[in-house]
Amino acid sequence: MARILIVDDEALMRDMAGESLRRAGHDVVLGRNVSEGLEKFSDSVDLILSDYKMPGATGLDFLKKIREKGSNVPFVIMTAHGTVSVAVDAMRHAAWDFLEKPFEPDALEFTVARALEVSGLRKENSRLKAELEDRHRIVGGSQTLRETQALIAQVAPTRTTVLIQGESGTGKELVARALHDSSPRRGKPFVKVNCAALPESLFESELFGHEKGSFTGALRSQRGKFEIADGGTILLDEVSEMPLSMQAKLLRVLQEREIPKIGSETEVPVDVRIVCSTNRDLAAEVDQGRFRADLFYRLNVIRIEVPPLRTRKDDIPALAEWFLARFNQENGFIVTGFSEAALDRLRRHDWPGNVRELENTVQRAVVLTQKGEVAQGVLGLDGSARPAAAVAGSGAAPVASGVDPREVVTIDEMERRMIFAALEELGGNRTRAAERLGISIRTLRNKLREYRGEAGGAEDEDE
Repeated sequence: MARILIVDDEALMRDMAGESLRRAGHDVVLGRNVSEGLEKFSDSVDLILSDYKMPGATGLDFLKKIREKGSNVPFVIMTAHGTVSVAVDAMRHAAWDFLEKPFEPDALEFTVARALEVSGLRKENSRLKAELEDRHRIVGGSQTLRETQALIAQVAPTRTTVLIQGESGTGKELVARALHDSSPRRGKPFVKVNCAALPESLFESELFGHEKGSFTGALRSQRGKFEIADGGTILLDEVSEMPLSMQAKLLRVLQEREIPKIGSETEVPVDVRIVCSTNRDLAAEVDQGRFRADLFYRLNVIRIEVPPLRTRKDDIPALAEWFLARFNQENGFIVTGFSEAALDRLRRHDWPGNVRELENTVQRAVVLTQKGEVAQGVLGLDGSARPAAAVAGSGAAPVASGVDPREVVTIDEMERRMIFAALEELGGNRTRAAERLGISIRTLRNKLREYRGEAGGAEDEDE
């Protein structure tokens, strides 16, 4: 059912159209002229049917006034004076359709149904777009975050390559999206490539595309991510995990602005803004020989450091409330907020997982609360919700760290022991060890290189 406003100075025509649409299940509001139409118009109106020729102001005048109000409500002009000039004028001012009198009820109902269907799709599209924009919003007002946002605003309008660095879970992808959305490229594609998730053998094809028959299994031509992102922005996430062989080719793309499509004799020109992100210190990766120095200098033109959540705790209440509102909406819950004790506990937590950990914490709290105020006990920050328990609950056995609970070790040493414990437990199978540890096989290989080749046994063929 839709709410439809009908404006016509002819009572018979007005009543006939109104009755026909009421029988079709719609809520109908009637007006005798433009003045009455403007009085009865509101945001709840889903469609307007207006006669063109009326005493005083015309239907076209009515349409212009509705558009001046900023409304995009579908507007159908009805007239017995169906001239081409009237139709052209109406369409120029964003009328939806033109209905010539006299018309049959079926024709009226068909026109109305078609207008409402398209209007519904537009509203849904606007809703989804607004929801997506809200989901990608950078929330907070701390000094460190304001400085980051100011740098984003300064850099976004340019085509300069940007390197985004920060710990896992800080929101590096949000920064990349903000750069894109604030740039002249915002109407073009934003393409994300997770470098850690791509097998080395597929890297070149995924980034640059290939022609049919260029290699075994290439049954059809395929565009690469760079070609898909043409005119827009490409985010190379976890760029530190890119193989050295691909780093040389990326350097050439940065220099030439052309991509070497596999199987093609000519290179394809692309206009793409390159944004890279990493949770590693790329300068240190260069020193270790795992990242090309010349590529690092090309990527490190503008560097944006995304601050960890523990350095901007003033943002925690706003972030928590924002996540709470989102999970309320997604699930139909009516959680009203956080108790003072819960907010205090959120502020005191160190958030090693940064904003992503906060998001998961709030989601858990909202699901367990559903109605009323979030209490401190449902946050799971009192030590009862340990990562090992979560892993065990998912059906995977926890990996023993080999660390005495009373022994104080560095995070790096803890990570090293966890990796070798997993390899030992799984008979040296790196693929399974990476899955157990929740990291990519490439990250595991890099870690083992850091430990100077102290691998934990033979590798399986499936690696």
